[in-house]
Amino acid sequence: MEKLNINQWAEEDRPREKLMRLGAETLSNAELLAILIGSGSTHESAVDLMKRILNDCQNNLNSLGKMSIRDLCQYMGIGEAKAITILAACELGKRRQLEKAQERKRIDSAQALYEFMHPLMQDLSTEEAWILLLNQNFKLIRHACISRGGISETAVDVRIILKEALLCNATVVALCHNHPSNNPKPSHDDNKLTERVKKACDIMRIYLLDHVIITDGAYYSYHEQGLL
Repeated sequence: MEKLNINQWAEEDRPREKLMRLGAETLSNAELLAILIGSGSTHESAVDLMKRILNDCQNNLNSLGKMSIRDLCQYMGIGEAKAITILAACELGKRRQLEKAQERKRIDSAQALYEFMHPLMQDLSTEEAWILLLNQNFKLIRHACISRGGISETAVDVRIILKEALLCNATVVALCHNHPSNNPKPSHDDNKLTERVKKACDIMRIYLLDHVIITDGAYYSYHEQGLL
């Protein structure tokens, strides 16, 4: 029977497509390594080639990482470039094990929001709106600017807030914007925006931690004012 190349496999069986659909954790070691080397030889696919190499290493990635470029180049379909790619990947895996997991910053109050966002907003001459996306333990996942406007206002699309929160699997959201006038008092539009964001978050079962208006030296918190 004629051997099929990877690009002739059913799409759900191709390593790259499988990773995109199901995540990297669903792939075998051979499939992950096959993505790195890209191709095998005229006699076997990249996956089959990596299965054979791993079998010779007792399916142990640590043993694979101890092989030399010369050792790997003994296999048909593996040249220096592919051998270097494999060993570089093994080295990165080893270094990752030595790294401590990055500690996410906990942001659970208006003061914490102000201290985090003030350096980013203190010198702005126009209004910007930012969201902070947090997990259920109030640990920061990411923060992003969602709107830039004029001297006295900025338009915020509530749908963007919800989209970003859902894409990041955030369960807590905080909204911040600055007042270039340096007056932290909220406007009528600020109040209406807060109401819209709160209503949308409630529908999606996302907790709106606060809406904080930031100036250089002071802030206004809807949560602290009992308005959330």
